[in-house]
Amino acid sequence: MISFVFYLGFLLIFVVFAVYAERKTAAFIQNRLGPMEVGPKGVLQTVADLLKMLQKEDIRAKAIDIVPFLLAPFIVFAAVFVGYSVLPINAELSGSSISSGVFFLLAIVSLDVLGILMAGWASNNKYSLYGAMRSVAQIVSYEVPLGLSVLCVIILTGTLSLQTMSVLQEGGILAWNILKYPILIVPFIIFFVAGLAESNRTPFDLPESESELIGGYHTEYSGFRWGMFMLSEYGMMLLLSILGAILFFGGWNSPFSNLLDGPIWGTFWLLFKALLLIFVQMWVRWTLPRLRVDQLMSLSWKYLTPLAILMLFACALWKLWIIS
Repeated sequence: MISFVFYLGFLLIFVVFAVYAERKTAAFIQNRLGPMEVGPKGVLQTVADLLKMLQKEDIRAKAIDIVPFLLAPFIVFAAVFVGYSVLPINAELSGSSISSGVFFLLAIVSLDVLGILMAGWASNNKYSLYGAMRSVAQIVSYEVPLGLSVLCVIILTGTLSLQTMSVLQEGGILAWNILKYPILIVPFIIFFVAGLAESNRTPFDLPESESELIGGYHTEYSGFRWGMFMLSEYGMMLLLSILGAILFFGGWNSPFSNLLDGPIWGTFWLLFKALLLIFVQMWVRWTLPRLRVDQLMSLSWKYLTPLAILMLFACALWKLWIIS
């Protein structure tokens, strides 16, 4: 319960600063200044936008299917946020004690597809429906290589518990999975690329490609309900980044053996690693162009999924070699 409340509070604070950081990152990459007017260096611009969004009228189109239309944003957010319940914070706060924590996380997060499809269908708008169908196809497709890359780590560590995985990586940076098992470098790349697609981030933001579909599956949403979808997107970014830090980069362990350790430092290292991965996601967003639909699906089914299956067999052979 403590970890659940901690991540809820951190997510709300994180979104405010992440939006500002992304605007500044985009401005730097594109040789612009970004927000500069509201507050010192524009630091309060996101707060102003948040207050404006909360005051907007909750406009609904006349022919919408009202019940699924209203429920959809909350289903998407709930599906994403429940995944945080199994994430450890440090050596003392391990999250929900579910022995199959990784599988629970992947299973519950996949339910956001239901909310996205409800939003597109209930909006009674062809652009919303196109966006929803694209999103469902994309998320379902990239869950396959994402799950297979996670299985590679499970095979080598021999556990489904995220806290146990973190404990097994104690002893400094050389004990982290990605360095202890160099074969995991390829699964990490697959995990990262599939995570971008799961979060609908550029170059995989086809479900809400504004140049083609106006706003995608949330075209008809405004104000707070639109904000729930944006909160869910950033929540998925943070969730997958924390999961990646636990699976590959030592979790809450310090990179220095027996130095800067302890519960507070453990929390710092876990969030620091996750925020670094989020910065890379922002960097990718403002560097690469959007893929076409056929390119997106080909990348998943023709390249990432076969490669993930090969790496799964390779990790199994590596494990057998270690045991023998």
